[in-house]
Amino acid sequence: MDASLEKIADPTLAEMGKNLKEAMKMLEDSQRRTEEENGKKLISGDIPGPLQGSGQDMVSILQLVQNLMHGDEDEEPQSPRIQNIGEQGHMALLGHSLGAYISTLDKEKLRKLTTRILSDTTLWLCRIFRYENGCAYFHEEEREGLAKICRLAIHSRYEDFVVDGFNVLYNKKPVIYLSAAARPGLGQYLCNQLGLPFPCLCRVPCNTMFGSQHQMDVAFLEKMIKDDIERGRLPLLLVANAGTAAVGHTDKIGRLKELCEQYGIWLHVEGVNLATLALGYVSSSVLAATKCDSMTMTPGPWLGLPAVPAVTLYKHDDPALTLVAGLTSNKPADKLRALPLWLSLQYLGLDGIVERIKHACQLSQRLQESLKKVNYIKILVEDELSSPVVVFRFFQELPDSDPVFKAVPVPTMTASAVGRERHSCDALNRWLGEQLKQLVPASGLTVMDLEAEGTCVRFSPLMTAAVLGTRGEDVDQLVACIESKLPVLSSTLQLREEFKQEVEATAGLLYVDDPNWPGIGVVRYEHANDDKSSLKSDPEGEKIHAGLLKKLNELESDLTFKIGPEYKSMKSCLYVGMASEDMDVAELVETIAATAREIEENSRLLENMTEVVRKGIQEAQVELQKANEERLLEEGVLRQIPVVGSVLNWFSPVQALQKGRTFNLTAGSLESTEPIYVYKAQGAGVTPPPTPSGSRTKQRLPGQKPFKRSLRGSDALSETSSASHIEDLEKVERLSGGPEQITLEASSTEGHPGAPSPQHASRSEAFQKGAPHPEDDHPQVEGAESLR
Repeated sequence: MDASLEKIADPTLAEMGKNLKEAMKMLEDSQRRTEEENGKKLISGDIPGPLQGSGQDMVSILQLVQNLMHGDEDEEPQSPRIQNIGEQGHMALLGHSLGAYISTLDKEKLRKLTTRILSDTTLWLCRIFRYENGCAYFHEEEREGLAKICRLAIHSRYEDFVVDGFNVLYNKKPVIYLSAAARPGLGQYLCNQLGLPFPCLCRVPCNTMFGSQHQMDVAFLEKMIKDDIERGRLPLLLVANAGTAAVGHTDKIGRLKELCEQYGIWLHVEGVNLATLALGYVSSSVLAATKCDSMTMTPGPWLGLPAVPAVTLYKHDDPALTLVAGLTSNKPADKLRALPLWLSLQYLGLDGIVERIKHACQLSQRLQESLKKVNYIKILVEDELSSPVVVFRFFQELPDSDPVFKAVPVPTMTASAVGRERHSCDALNRWLGEQLKQLVPASGLTVMDLEAEGTCVRFSPLMTAAVLGTRGEDVDQLVACIESKLPVLSSTLQLREEFKQEVEATAGLLYVDDPNWPGIGVVRYEHANDDKSSLKSDPEGEKIHAGLLKKLNELESDLTFKIGPEYKSMKSCLYVGMASEDMDVAELVETIAATAREIEENSRLLENMTEVVRKGIQEAQVELQKANEERLLEEGVLRQIPVVGSVLNWFSPVQALQKGRTFNLTAGSLESTEPIYVYKAQGAGVTPPPTPSGSRTKQRLPGQKPFKRSLRGSDALSETSSASHIEDLEKVERLSGGPEQITLEASSTEGHPGAPSPQHASRSEAFQKGAPHPEDDHPQVEGAESLR
């Protein structure tokens, strides 16, 4: 490109092209450098400062732009990527720079150049899209062209509008007809731009009995037109769709054109399917758009051109009215809007333009043919074979029930149940769309909500393929990702009812009906102090659910858990994510209930620990004082004298046991220390009893994750392995000569620290020989502390 720039005689143009190339190279390489630096950015570039008096060079300014464009990528890693601008994009960007330079020419040269640019671009577009003898209006806002067309229609039908203004409209109100499938906000925008009241808009319903539910009902439209004429209104303009904004359906434009000619209505067409007019084969419904009065197209997204204006082609013979309506202008700046498109069309050429549109249509056909072979995927535009838009959704009929996406008779299922199933399936499709967007970002998918069908996923390559560089391999990857997600979607939909029944049958758990959650369900644990009638937030419940979430995540299962407020209140709930078909719902629900109950008990124990311990210590002190008084009465006063007491204890030892108290933190009660001091069990070889668990807790195989059902052969295998393990233990026990011998030490008396009692010695010897101990049924209190 540098060699070609040297051939340009005008040094300003050559320098402009060179600077643009360098600037674009710096901005495009900045994203790669940012990724290599792993979040290292210039903080000073984000802080606005005073304007420097000496000025800055172009490199510094571009560096600032780079920091502003890519400075927050480490904070927002999921932000959409910036499109890779190719050479055709550079031509479009050059048009904006070149327009500023051209505006400095003298008036005569500027007039000739702008007229040439405008006439060439208009001629090329009319020939490419088969709109002969048309005029073009270039505008930045896509809806602006339709607003100008409405002004032209008003001036054409109301001859005295220029003189009388609003009075003419008041005597005979104009009516603008819009399809119910039109893009949202279009009617309000037109009324705001034209200064018309909202009653001037008439929303035409779509077909309900025959044809597509996204096509305008022509018979109903004709009836509305007749009614408006009888009421003294003037039918002014009709907006038809060649590819609706939602699903890409095309209205019956041929029939609508005949109706408009009959009643003198201006027909305007817009939609993505207008791009197919550039192809060799065009469907008859789209081809009829070439006979309309005006059409709006967006060649920028179709061809992957940034900063390119939208175009409205129209046919009108009165230049004065088009000038008054704002469709034509004598200002050179208005004519220069076509310059970026003028440069880009020449760079691409006719073959390049047709090839890009054809490639997008082939991608949609490829996806449509592939999805027809995938189970549980419903395509909503099967009848629109020529539509470059593919809309699909997950669809499955549950056993012993009607399809979850269709209307169900009242005797079979109530209206509330139908709505709940509809919302549940919408949540699953929303999850599917978000997953596919992350896995295949080059597909350019969009998740949308339709009034009749619900949540769907849309693939519109004409609007995204040229920008994102979508290829056929991306479509194949998209189909593979859809097939990989279907088992999880199917199993989750089937396990929802089982999860609900298990939760309702478990004490302490409340099933929360949240139709917007894509997982198997939402559950809330009702603690002892839970106010069921209140809808406000519950701090104690939030604490329990936070601990429950932590415990469940530590199990490292395949399920995803999250906590959040309830669907209809502010109370905290546990949200359980998508599940596979081998999920053991009963074990999952029981684990949730047992874990939440344990967290609540521990929390209550910790809250009451201070008061319980304080009262226990006071009670222990009182009892120990009473025990000391009793011991003083039993032993006598002489044994308390230091020297005399030692001599008496030597000649006549006291057999009294050391008396104390233990405080059980779990039970909150005082117990005697006599069993501890009399029989000290050696810790070696003594295994504490296992903590009891739920009744349904099962033994998992090595490598088996929690909440998973065992395979059919796994249960038999586990039973066999358990039996063989028990047999091995019995063999080891027979070889070792019996059970382990536990030696008990006699408790020392207070007078003789090392002298064992004869009675205790005999008991110890008898127990070592295998004789049963008379006090074996008194277990040592676990978790107790001695308080003396």
